[in-house]
Amino acid sequence: MPKGVVRLGLSMEPELLAALDRWVQQRNSGSRSEAVRALIRKELAEEELGEPDADAVGCLMLLYRHDAPNVLERVTAAEHRWGPHIRSSSHVHLDGGTCMQILGLAGKRREVIAAAEDLRGIRGIAFGRFSLGTPAVAGGSTGHRHPHR
Repeated sequence: MPKGVVRLGLSMEPELLAALDRWVQQRNSGSRSEAVRALIRKELAEEELGEPDADAVGCLMLLYRHDAPNVLERVTAAEHRWGPHIRSSSHVHLDGGTCMQILGLAGKRREVIAAAEDLRGIRGIAFGRFSLGTPAVAGGSTGHRHPHR
């Protein structure tokens, strides 16, 4: 057992245990313990992200046709508007003239959400999916800071 890990007992109904075991198998979790830790981290992340100024990271996927009028210019302009919050951007060419843009965002929750919504709302974007999290559940931070006057 890793150093600093405490073993504890957990009681639950047989039906709930069966559901947990199915979930462990479906998500290819290493063990029941790892699955329970993941569930706890998820709840802690949701609680932490309740604050607008919480340290947050996000992943944004955009799908669009590269030949849609001015869509590339609009995406680029929005990326520049949110430059300090965009940590990575990857452009993937798909079949049929479709493109996928994947962006890694970081900053305060309210800023990360605003950036994602701005980008998803660009005319010509056919589909946008956004996922939000906090690096705190893994013991980290975004390192995002704002200058103070």
